[in-house]
Amino acid sequence: MAVFTNQATLSYSGRSVNSNVIAGELVEALTLTKTAVTAGYAPGSTATYVVSLVNAGETPMSGVTLTDDLGAYAVGEETVYPLSYAEGSLLYYVDGVAQSAPAVTAGPPLTVTGLEIPAGDSVMLIYQAEVTPFAPLGDGAMITNTVTTAGSCGGPITASAAITPDETPRLSIAKSLSPERISGCGEVTYTFVLQNVGGAAGAEAAVSVADTFDPVLSGLAVTLDGEVMDPAGYTYDADTGAFATVPGALTVPGAGYARRRDGQWLTTPGVTVLKITGTV
Repeated sequence: MAVFTNQATLSYSGRSVNSNVIAGELVEALTLTKTAVTAGYAPGSTATYVVSLVNAGETPMSGVTLTDDLGAYAVGEETVYPLSYAEGSLLYYVDGVAQSAPAVTAGPPLTVTGLEIPAGDSVMLIYQAEVTPFAPLGDGAMITNTVTTAGSCGGPITASAAITPDETPRLSIAKSLSPERISGCGEVTYTFVLQNVGGAAGAEAAVSVADTFDPVLSGLAVTLDGEVMDPAGYTYDADTGAFATVPGALTVPGAGYARRRDGQWLTTPGVTVLKITGTV
């Protein structure tokens, strides 16, 4: 809806008189909304969007084109795209009934052409976009992408949806043995590398590690990030070889994030190293 005003001027004998000011409303028959079904994102994840177009007018609209900027933003003189259309993901509904997919150009930007919107009816598009290395990460990061179409009165209509990074910790564990070949009743060291490629900046994820050593170890020595670990932080059964850290005794820091000069974001995992040494 747009409000417009108008005023006339009467000129005579070198004089001028203004009329009263009149106001009117230009009501747009087409409305556009966009919703992000996926609230959070992570590198390599997929976001799902729903776009709705409603024709409140009495005339059908044909050949409607919709453009999605896929979150484009400027890095220096270049434009980068934090989202990439997931090929073949578009679903098209008219009044809730599935239709054959319209023509789609992945871009970027993403363009959908040939939409038909009956009078007094609605069209809904559901599609997915993959998160690219240009997606911002860290504190205050956000992807805002905007869809645009031409209104019934000729001007552009836009709708936007914003998503933020998923700060859920994403952990992995890798285990190694040194030496791998043991002569007699020698000493061995198990090393556990815990990595976190998610989580909020500066936050730590509390974890626990459990293992059963076979053969059983004796004379156990445990270090955490190179420092001797408090024996109160773990339990060990010398008869069965069952080892476990006490809940909360281990934490893994959240990942760190940095943007390269070309706009791509790099993730530095948070790392915690647990080493257990004993004699077999």
